[in-house]
Amino acid sequence: MPHLRTLFVASICAVTLAIPPRAALAGEVLVFAAASLTNALTAVAETWQADTGQRVILSFAGASALARQIQEGAPADIFISSSPDWMDALEDSGDLRIGTRRDILGNRLVLIAHGRDVAPVAIDETLDLAAMLGNGRLSMALTQAVPAGIYGRAALDYLGLWERVAPLVAQSDNVRAALAFVALGEAPLGIVYATDAAVSDAVSVIGTFPAHSHPPITYPAAITAQSAGAGAAAFLEYLTSDPARAIWAAHGFGMPD
Repeated sequence: MPHLRTLFVASICAVTLAIPPRAALAGEVLVFAAASLTNALTAVAETWQADTGQRVILSFAGASALARQIQEGAPADIFISSSPDWMDALEDSGDLRIGTRRDILGNRLVLIAHGRDVAPVAIDETLDLAAMLGNGRLSMALTQAVPAGIYGRAALDYLGLWERVAPLVAQSDNVRAALAFVALGEAPLGIVYATDAAVSDAVSVIGTFPAHSHPPITYPAAITAQSAGAGAAAFLEYLTSDPARAIWAAHGFGMPD
């Protein structure tokens, strides 16, 4: 039987995705953003609100779930994805305002372990990840839908490690849930973004995946076609302003390649 804490984390994630946010009121900007942006984007929005007096409502989840909600009519003003693929999907379905798409951030993919000060490992073709897991699981975001999981599987495929470790993977709806399983000790190892690992004191980064082992991790942002918020364009512009860049950098994000 799954551990009760595991069931609790899984149920919280499901509830978060199942409840759509309300439409933004006049003067508010509703932003749908990838879960990996939670801490940094919250800080950016708080600074924006302090500077302008305009309110930003943030809804975080897996990029795939958010993109589908927008396609189904969710009233987001701005979408920020952790992968170009889901932004491409919205562009193809006509759900983006033409000419507003831009790449704003970059990130790195890391292997994390439960606990602090865990010894690092070299991430290459010789890594025996299955042996490191023992009877445990490798925590990842959904490997066929959520960008962090897709990048992670691509890296493991490239290094020739996926086939042995695939039966040991525990998949979550988003990268923050994957992080939580390792932080709680429900999984000994996980694959997340470097910026996610940085927000938890309960995990150690034990290795960084080679940049060439997976597609570049790029975060595109755009205004949705259905946006009626007057502040959407201004907030989108603010995401690449000097004050925002300082916040992104402080949280470990880089600029896109």
